[in-house]
Amino acid sequence: MEYIKLGNSDLNVSRICLGCMGFGNPKTGQHSWTLDEENSREIIKHALDSGINFFDTAIAYQNGTSEQFLGRTIKNFARREDVVIATKFLPRSESEIADKISGQKHIEKMLDKSLKNLGTDYVDLYIYHMWDYQTPIFEILDGLNNVVKTGKVRYIGIANCYAWQLAKANFLAEKNNFAKFVSVQNHYNLIFREEEREMKDFCEEENIAMTPYSALASGRLSKKPGETSKRLSEDSYAKFKYDSTVEIDSKIIARVIELSEKYSVSMTEISLAWLLTKVSSPVVGATKFCHIDGAVKSVDFKLSDDDVKYLEELYIPHKLSGVMAQNKPNSKKDSQVWMKNAPKD
Repeated sequence: MEYIKLGNSDLNVSRICLGCMGFGNPKTGQHSWTLDEENSREIIKHALDSGINFFDTAIAYQNGTSEQFLGRTIKNFARREDVVIATKFLPRSESEIADKISGQKHIEKMLDKSLKNLGTDYVDLYIYHMWDYQTPIFEILDGLNNVVKTGKVRYIGIANCYAWQLAKANFLAEKNNFAKFVSVQNHYNLIFREEEREMKDFCEEENIAMTPYSALASGRLSKKPGETSKRLSEDSYAKFKYDSTVEIDSKIIARVIELSEKYSVSMTEISLAWLLTKVSSPVVGATKFCHIDGAVKSVDFKLSDDDVKYLEELYIPHKLSGVMAQNKPNSKKDSQVWMKNAPKD
């Protein structure tokens, strides 16, 4: 396993981050395909044994049971200081907004709940899960800075945002001497490359780590046509993200298959090896040992410049999908809220 500093932080992370959305009580959350605690523990331990020290979860995953499974497993099989735990918090709820719960108070409440779930007194990376158009960004930054100062959070990250939002947020943070976002977790893989428009160049310029999710397009970049899995057949959200571009994407997937056969490696190794030329640590989900093994092997497998070009040349622009397509301001008023409460010059 290779390790890298995570952007402008002191966090030393594995080049593969284990995504924990596949862990959690399937009876209590929104997904039926997640693993129960016993099976989740086996996967997490295998990741640890394989050199992975970076784990990404969220309070939203299966009503917090993903955090609980991860926290208990880490406690049993690793020293807390040897792993990097990232978790994410949701925007304020409608009831919190109605009750005038501030962004600062919301973050404090969400974090304390996550810490209880994880069974730890700090998280290494606390991630703003998606842009909250109804909460001023100053409140978010101030709240995050407060939890960094208390020692409950080491560094902060952001997910599902535009480059201009990240730029403005970090400018405002710098202006007010707040903690700045050191990482961004957006949707990015070989068949969805819209992050290359602005975000990738901006992150390289500012040394902000990219830790994209959906690194294998929910299995589409790791399976041949006709092969299936419980998630592929039952994950309606993944279908929402990818079904409209099947014809275009299939041509790129065919090239992944071609190169995997040429080099006698898995499709996973080809797809992740490509992504590792672009980002710091992709978030890779796993529900079987072979998913971990393929991801780990991808770190050592190197594509040639010609291979990279061959994989990329058929891509055409895609419309936004997933969280970014759904999470929009409800009105012009919402789109202007982000500067509310920010100090004047």
